[in-house]
Amino acid sequence: MNIISKRDYRMVVLSDEHTGHYTGLTAPEFQGKFVDDNVAKHNKLISIQKNMWNFFDVEISKLKREKPIDICVNNGDAIDGNGWRSGGTELITSDRNKQVMMAKAVIDHVGAKNNIIIAGTGYHAGDAEDFEENLAHEVKGKFESHSWLSINGKVFDIRHHVGSSSVPHGRFTPIAKEMIWAKLWAEVDLIPKPVHYIIRSHVHYFTCIDDGDCMAITTPALQGFGSKFGSRRCSGIPKIGFISFDIKANGTVIMRKHFADLTQQKAKATVFN
Repeated sequence: MNIISKRDYRMVVLSDEHTGHYTGLTAPEFQGKFVDDNVAKHNKLISIQKNMWNFFDVEISKLKREKPIDICVNNGDAIDGNGWRSGGTELITSDRNKQVMMAKAVIDHVGAKNNIIIAGTGYHAGDAEDFEENLAHEVKGKFESHSWLSINGKVFDIRHHVGSSSVPHGRFTPIAKEMIWAKLWAEVDLIPKPVHYIIRSHVHYFTCIDDGDCMAITTPALQGFGSKFGSRRCSGIPKIGFISFDIKANGTVIMRKHFADLTQQKAKATVFN
């Protein structure tokens, strides 16, 4: 467990940027690069890329103007992978080493003093390899599968994966399960305790439950609309954004939700009159 204490800390938690995907979080120097010549599609994708980055830039800049960001946690799926299920047709590049450098531009933009990179989904970040470990090396950070941070006495339990649900009211069940299991692991003294904050990602939507002793959340994603998987198979409404925490020296924690406006990605009907 990483123990951090003695002063105020600011931490941001990013996840699911899927950098390298057409609608992943894409720094300006990588925007507008496509492998085909579908101009109409590309105009839409460029708009998504610009809007996503502008949102991210504005929110991160606000935080940095207030005070420096001490810790950046990237909670998995920083890159999109080689996209073999769709033949790489949704990617800016299928080279995961290049995607790592694109993801590095995201982490560098946060400018935190400490970077912690959490392992994401094997399909995206590597089943046999861990390309996110390369990312941690590039940003001089720490790579972990499951991380516990103790910051001014508050313990954060952070991991990428969590279950999902296809019904709205079922979205709270998987993260509630994570809370109960964390408490049971702590009860047999196998993880740091007490756990105050449980953070999971992966599902591209925000949930939050709080029993008074522990808060458990699933983080929003930083990938825009438009993936084949999301468009063709998913029903639920995603949430785009990230979370920040201010952990005061006295142990007080202030959580902020940074959510993007999704209306610029609103679907349009084909009109027949």
